[in-house]
Amino acid sequence: MRALFWLLTLAALAIGLALLGRVSDGYVLWVIPPWRIELSLNLFVLAQLLAVAVTYLLLRAISSTLNLPRVVGEFRARRARLRDERAATEALRLLWEGRYGHALKSAEKVSFGGGGAASIVGAGETASAGTAASAAVLASLVGLKAASALHDPARIAAWRSRASASTPDKNDWRAARLMTEAELALDARDFATAQVALDELTPKERRQISAQRLDLRLAQGRNDWAAVLHITRQLEKHKVLSAAQALPLRLRAQHGILDSLEGEPAQLARYWQGMLATERLDLPLAQRVARALGSAGVCAESARLIEDYLDEQWESALLEDYVNCPGGDVLGRIAHCEKWLHEQPNDAALLLALGRLCARQQLWGKAQSYLEASLAVAATCAAHIELARLLDHLERVDEANRHYRAAADCLSQTQSRGGRKSV
Repeated sequence: MRALFWLLTLAALAIGLALLGRVSDGYVLWVIPPWRIELSLNLFVLAQLLAVAVTYLLLRAISSTLNLPRVVGEFRARRARLRDERAATEALRLLWEGRYGHALKSAEKVSFGGGGAASIVGAGETASAGTAASAAVLASLVGLKAASALHDPARIAAWRSRASASTPDKNDWRAARLMTEAELALDARDFATAQVALDELTPKERRQISAQRLDLRLAQGRNDWAAVLHITRQLEKHKVLSAAQALPLRLRAQHGILDSLEGEPAQLARYWQGMLATERLDLPLAQRVARALGSAGVCAESARLIEDYLDEQWESALLEDYVNCPGGDVLGRIAHCEKWLHEQPNDAALLLALGRLCARQQLWGKAQSYLEASLAVAATCAAHIELARLLDHLERVDEANRHYRAAADCLSQTQSRGGRKSV
């Protein structure tokens, strides 16, 4: 349809020009003594148009001839750039496939300066320089990751040098290069190199989720538990880590921090109060802090910690630490245990703890009744031993010996069961 339209337009234009030529009777007279040239106006107009067309074509031919080196350079640059892009893309595909040796071979086909695509582009088509540089950087990062996967130190050093040379400070790929170097350094447990790479990131780049994950790995590798705790809480706050994923990390960090507070009960107690409620309900963590406070003689703080824990969540394993601390308000602990007994009437460990506390306060009758109640619920070795000691103190030798023998039998059975399990 479009061709028909132009055909009709040209036909109409030709007819109009023919009619205009018939109407015009003018002529053009050139006098160059001793010559005289007379032309019709129509022929003169046609000759002028033809002269303009020939002049235009001649100038175009001259311009194209003069620009031929530039055109050839641009063509070669485009061809080299496409070759580099194909090689870089192929290297990336091979890396994802796990074919690291082939990925290195493809990455080596990319030009990295000198006579490569980047230098040709710089002399000719400057608009494509960024694309050529991107192919070089991509190939260098692929080569670095592939060499690292192959554990080849010589190739790692060579590709790291290429990556650094391909990404100056203002290059768009600079952050990608630094993140890659940091990740590979962490994989190799080279924490110093990883720290240097991460420190080169800008504050905005350092706040990115991927950078914070690397910071978390670095802090774990360096046993910087305060940093691990801070970063984990940040990642959990931004929902990068779920609560189930973050809790083990936070608890491991808390254990690491507690290592540095050993022997400082006052700071340990303050730090415990500053923990999150979910962290304070972790049994191993609570046991560790309670025992540390008890060993330091701060029985009141140890007892308060255990009471707060058991009021919130019942764990009989904490009762042993609750009883063992020799100082503090023993009568208050007895009252607290009796309150728990209303809620846990058949807990053998709680009855045993009450019997031991009452014996410490020389409440012999109550101690005996609680110990016997504990044995009635579960005949444990510890309950037999405690009751035997109590009866021995009360000079009831026969009864004490009977419980000593029962404790010995219990211990031997326990050891035999442990031996069979170990076998």
